[in-house]
Amino acid sequence: MKTLYIECNMGAAGDMLMAALLELHPDPEDVIKRLNNAGIPNAEIVMRREKKCGIIGTHISVSIAGVEESEEIFAHHEHHEDHEHHEHHEHDHKHHHEHHHGHDHEHHSEHCHRSLSDIENIIDSLDIKDSVKKEALSVYRLIAEAEGKAHNCEIDNIHFHEVGTMDAVADIVGVCMLIDEISPDKIIASPVNTGKGQVRCAHGILPVPAPATEYILKDVPIYSNNIDGELCTPTGAALLKNFVSVFGNMPVMKINKTGYGLGTKDFEAANCVRAFIGETADMADKAVELMCNLDDMTGEGIAFAMNRLMDAGALDVFTIPIGMKKNRPGILLACICSENKKDEMVRLIFKHTTTIGIRENSLNRYILDRSEEIYPTQYGDVRVKTSKGYGVCKIKAEYDDLEKIALENDIDISDIKIK
Repeated sequence: MKTLYIECNMGAAGDMLMAALLELHPDPEDVIKRLNNAGIPNAEIVMRREKKCGIIGTHISVSIAGVEESEEIFAHHEHHEDHEHHEHHEHDHKHHHEHHHGHDHEHHSEHCHRSLSDIENIIDSLDIKDSVKKEALSVYRLIAEAEGKAHNCEIDNIHFHEVGTMDAVADIVGVCMLIDEISPDKIIASPVNTGKGQVRCAHGILPVPAPATEYILKDVPIYSNNIDGELCTPTGAALLKNFVSVFGNMPVMKINKTGYGLGTKDFEAANCVRAFIGETADMADKAVELMCNLDDMTGEGIAFAMNRLMDAGALDVFTIPIGMKKNRPGILLACICSENKKDEMVRLIFKHTTTIGIRENSLNRYILDRSEEIYPTQYGDVRVKTSKGYGVCKIKAEYDDLEKIALENDIDISDIKIK
């Protein structure tokens, strides 16, 4: 199984994660070129090699219209009815997060703030794959939800400082693009070092981890050692929360490549995120099965609930017809998910079904090592999935691609021959 392991002993920030993943990619220069041409407003991303504590790694810097900022997102609750408050708040932004990137940030004199819908429109307009857009939007919504929680307001009322936001968009899109192209079957991360002490932001001095980071890292194992400063940012936390399926020790794996993403500040320990890509043996994957019995929902309602669970990252959702008490026919709804998705799945089941109780089982899930390649046909390219492990190999063309070709050419699926 192709496994990505991310070592967060010095926390996690978006640019450091991107830098570490760039070193795992076969053509990092091309990734940077494509990111700079993707259409992120006024963004310029620069990659350079540096050294920390004797370790050579990659450092990423992002400048927006020539202003280099931290990848941190500076959010606040915008009071549209109070223009004077808005102006005062903008000037307050010169006092904000100072973390292990090493910036004591001073903002550009002319400020602009963007809402979550603005950011979503920007990401939707970028020249990147739809699958990368989807992941980037999911990460940003995690951040917006956390900022809304921290500021005690609706996420639609959260506004982000333009320079810091475009910097963060660059980091988020970059990480999502790299994970899409590296294509690990599984992503594991170590417990996250948050740092300690206090951080200065637009709202005053806050404890580390900052409230938004703390909210995002719910259910994630975290710790703090003797390093003063904010080591894990909301952006880094959201990227980990979105992609990592398991937090724990490094598994037994054959390492193919290692990447070092460097921060700016100097500590006694190397200020870096380290990422490993390699092969883990065929093994059982832990999963959770959530079940409930339903006897008072329509077929349309059950289908809607199933779709919401799959959209939220369930591994599988299915139903079984059952007989219930008082001889009523009913439906057993089962949702299989990873451990870190359990709370979200429970919330969605209660939200979208009529059940008042959910049962849980722990499962061992045996999976094959999967990969995807593009194969030519006489009608165009088709994605082909290969699954290997336990002494077997299975090859199957992607049905959606076959269906599209068949409809466009008025032929049967069986007429399409994979070369």
